[in-house]
Amino acid sequence: MKNNILLYILFTYLATCHTLAQDWQWWPLGLTHENLSGDTLYYNAEILGVVSSGTYAPFWLQSNCNGNISASPYSGNISAGINKPATQPKRWYDYDFAVQVTGRVQSDIPISFAPYMKTFTGYFNQLYAHFRLYIIDVTAGINPITYESIDPQLSSGSMIFSGNSQPLPRITIGIEDYIPFPGLYGYMELKGGITHAWMPDNVYIQGCRLHHKFVGFRFGGRLPVNISYEFHHAAEWGGISPVYGDVGSDLKSFINVFTAQAGGTMVNDQTTAQGNRVGSQQLALTAKGEGWNVTAYWQNFFDDNFAFLGIGQNLPDGIWGVSLQQTRWPFIQGVTYEYMNTTDQSGPWHDRDGLCYGANDSYYRNIVFRNGWNYFYRSMGTPFITSPLYNSDGTIYTLNSRVRLHHVGIRGDISGFKYRVLCSHVRNFGNDNTSKLLLSRNTAALLEVSKHVQKAWGLDFGISIAGDFGSQFGNQIGAMVTIRKQGIITQW
Repeated sequence: MKNNILLYILFTYLATCHTLAQDWQWWPLGLTHENLSGDTLYYNAEILGVVSSGTYAPFWLQSNCNGNISASPYSGNISAGINKPATQPKRWYDYDFAVQVTGRVQSDIPISFAPYMKTFTGYFNQLYAHFRLYIIDVTAGINPITYESIDPQLSSGSMIFSGNSQPLPRITIGIEDYIPFPGLYGYMELKGGITHAWMPDNVYIQGCRLHHKFVGFRFGGRLPVNISYEFHHAAEWGGISPVYGDVGSDLKSFINVFTAQAGGTMVNDQTTAQGNRVGSQQLALTAKGEGWNVTAYWQNFFDDNFAFLGIGQNLPDGIWGVSLQQTRWPFIQGVTYEYMNTTDQSGPWHDRDGLCYGANDSYYRNIVFRNGWNYFYRSMGTPFITSPLYNSDGTIYTLNSRVRLHHVGIRGDISGFKYRVLCSHVRNFGNDNTSKLLLSRNTAALLEVSKHVQKAWGLDFGISIAGDFGSQFGNQIGAMVTIRKQGIITQW
């Protein structure tokens, strides 16, 4: 009887969708099989140099740059590449790809990461291909993961993937951008996907992998107010530990990681869940009008244990933000304010299966995966949870995960001069309440200006001035100069 009712409901829903489709192209937004023209292959080349007065390059010169800018006080990059963007959203298929290679020279900084801090190094910024068939996206290669930020140019950085570290080699399958749910006139949209990534063998666990999955819902469509919810779950898993040996790399281990179940060879993985697990959820409310929109959002972070909307666990921790984008006046195109707190960490007490734990989730840190939530010694999430890159003793742990942050970002265009301003004030409290030696403050500021000069061979010139002021890094200033050229190779 129950099965018959479900079949009836399904049949009625499909019949309704068929009727609606005659008047409104509900899914996926009127894709056509016509061979639309307009695909373009571009080239680009860039040279940049960084000079600064401190031990490190200023925070906002080299954070959230996909690991492209060295933390050294003196460095220079030469890069070149080709790319073909996805430009046919109405075509039943679309694709894009990019190849970007960079050579870097840098001075020394006082850490012992010899494999990472080579004087001369070369790497791929991007090496990927993406293909969309109807609504399904497949991405393979080296390409940044960016899903959560409302305005990536102005945000302080998402809790899971902020673009602070170099991108991982990965394969992602799913629906990467919101699409309408069938039959609901676009008033409900969804997205979701799964990623398998590899972490090269310069981290603590040799042969480590990364798992990531996400799902998102957005309601409102053409209404002036939209609400959205995104959930992200990620985990480092697999590989060989120099202390514990094989930590679980087979298919059964992957299933445990995917379902957040206990398993593997480690005692703590067998009592909780396998792998170094992190996650986030973001709730956002957007009001929009002609030429503008304002979004208020809350992004909650969890380490190991998940609570829906943070209720009952670490509700105070996360990012509270408001972001404005508008096109009426070019001189201020976007404004973002964010407050971040990571000091609660499931405290003062939280309960799991009858056992009480103290308030010390130690975000981005793990006893087995000792490199933590870092890649090439940079935090993969928010750069304000301090990366091991800054550990003067050469350790690979995340030493500072308790922070309180106020952050402002502004961008715009004044007479063809594009600018971006970032200013952040952070208080650091270490990893627990006894980390008095890690108590510090820092105010990080950035002014970035760029200009396209057609008469100078169509070059783009940019200059960035940044500084740090406080006890975390000391008082330091620096500057970066960029010269960039891009153009069209061919069109078809």
